[in-house]
Amino acid sequence: MLTQSREVATEAQVAARRAQTDSPDFFALLPLPYAENALAPVISANTLRIHYGKHYKGYVDKLNKLVDRTGYADLTLEEVVTTTALEAEQSEIFNNAAQAWNHAFYWRSLSPNGGLPSAALRARIDSSFGDVQTLKQELGAAALTQFGSGWAWLVLDGSKLRVVKTGNAQTPLTTQMKPLLTIDVWEHAYYLDFQNRRADYVSGVLDKLINWQFVSENLGEQ
Repeated sequence: MLTQSREVATEAQVAARRAQTDSPDFFALLPLPYAENALAPVISANTLRIHYGKHYKGYVDKLNKLVDRTGYADLTLEEVVTTTALEAEQSEIFNNAAQAWNHAFYWRSLSPNGGLPSAALRARIDSSFGDVQTLKQELGAAALTQFGSGWAWLVLDGSKLRVVKTGNAQTPLTTQMKPLLTIDVWEHAYYLDFQNRRADYVSGVLDKLINWQFVSENLGEQ
């Protein structure tokens, strides 16, 4: 399962840069796959600009400083996350690496076009949840009941699709579950647009911005 996830991360997540390159950074920001204003009105350009350019960039910049002159600099971002997850003394590296990975995955989980699941994906959803609306309800419930900061996820657990939630920087990447989609419920993802109305942000994302094609790609379906 982790091998499959690593293939997705190599293509879609923050790229690992080796120490012998000309860049002083080991890990780079994954470019946004859309314009800053493309997710409006659910996510404004101002929110996306700060979320991407301050928070996400902050995690990547801090990670690059933390891994300098360490063996972690020669790993992929996903490998840093999974390697440090069980190393309590490396919690600062884990937190910044996992947040960099989670954010890169979140950008791809959203699309200004939204759309509908493919027929193949819909069949998988129906098998696990009954229908797409029930999946959305479960994702919404996970996002709203996550106490404090964290993430709501659609994952592949064995052969079944599941909804899970994680706190702070935690990620299903460190488990045997394969991440397929995520919704960021840290306050910086929505507070400028919705203040404390997390439910309105989550509803907007679920109704208008879910990148179902990304889910299909992560499942190996087109």
